[in-house]
Amino acid sequence: MLIAPVGGCFIVLSGRRYRLELSAEQAVRCEEFGHVCRAVWNTGLEQRRAYRRRGGWMNYAPQCKELAEAKREHEWLKAAPSHVLQQTLKDLDRACRDHGTFTVRWRSKVRWSPSFRFPDARQIQVERLGRKWGRAKLPKLGWVRFRFSRPLGGEIRCATVSRKAGRWFVSFLVDDHAAPPDRHAMSDTAVGVDRGVETAAVTSDGEVFDRPFLTIGESARYRRLEQRLARQEKGSANRRKTITAMGRIMSRVSDRRGDFCAKVAAHLASKNALVALEDLRTRNMSASAVGTVEKPGRQVAQKRGLNRAILDKGWHRLELALANAARYTGTRVVKVSPAYTSQRCHACGFVTEGNRESQAVFVCKNPGCGNTDHADLNAAKNIKAAGQAVSACGDLGTGRSVKQEPGSRATGQAT
Repeated sequence: MLIAPVGGCFIVLSGRRYRLELSAEQAVRCEEFGHVCRAVWNTGLEQRRAYRRRGGWMNYAPQCKELAEAKREHEWLKAAPSHVLQQTLKDLDRACRDHGTFTVRWRSKVRWSPSFRFPDARQIQVERLGRKWGRAKLPKLGWVRFRFSRPLGGEIRCATVSRKAGRWFVSFLVDDHAAPPDRHAMSDTAVGVDRGVETAAVTSDGEVFDRPFLTIGESARYRRLEQRLARQEKGSANRRKTITAMGRIMSRVSDRRGDFCAKVAAHLASKNALVALEDLRTRNMSASAVGTVEKPGRQVAQKRGLNRAILDKGWHRLELALANAARYTGTRVVKVSPAYTSQRCHACGFVTEGNRESQAVFVCKNPGCGNTDHADLNAAKNIKAAGQAVSACGDLGTGRSVKQEPGSRATGQAT
């Protein structure tokens, strides 16, 4: 899902990804496009950093002009379409503005997966060849076949070709003209969702959503591949094959996680007009605890295990899936402060650290209450209550207070 400005307002674009079946010549050409884009990114980033060191500033417009001049001097730059390289500079410009010139990373030949975008929809054609196959015409690639696993369902705005785990994919951004309904079909329904490391999601209605994403066999194979990788010489062909095999396993895990989050989000959005989540900073919560030489981290192994559990359950991915599913049902997704949601008794409101006796057991220590419940379920009920209060006052999350009608945010229209 992408929100793009068009004609003074904002429209929401949806993504459609398909697996490509490239010929040998097309695969080589895609690799070449990726290498050229990587070189343009790195050169542009180095130029920006040099300007910043001197107290100056370099942005997209002069770099785009210099790119046109460089293409007249260097023939290898002409291998990739001009607008693909311009999109690389646009991505670099946005990254530097959002994160800082010296924070943006280089694109390594070994670690970076090739990716490039065709922004002009007029140069993209898509045809369906049968029940399972389709083809797309892309600049300088010609007609490429892909598995037509789902309908496009909208007007194509751009296309991105990328490689993941040794396979090539094409992603279309389409305008499906979908607008959320004015009211949810069940407008008086609400639910709170607690995301955890033992269970992916527990709702205030008592529903539990969880599943393993890595099978026992895949786990054993991945461990053997890691052992093989440790014995192989860096830069060798066998090492690249091992890395590709490891990427295939993790790619299947990622796809299962995405499918799980999409199904859970669709289920929650279809049944509830309000979905409340904790406002969790997943990136900060899963940061490394190694520290520095001057100030080494503590309990590094325990923190590493917690980070893996957080990332494995897909907390942020579920949040994004909910925002996408809410477009079609009119559901409001609100974020509430996560403070004390796991320590507060839902029945009486008594808060103490001792209320949560274990990962799963919650026992209220208030002598006049004594409420017992599953710890995640109790937290979900607290999140629901906080979400209903947030919805009533208009606050949309911790750290920010936007007093604005929810419809304008849900539809993506500028006000």
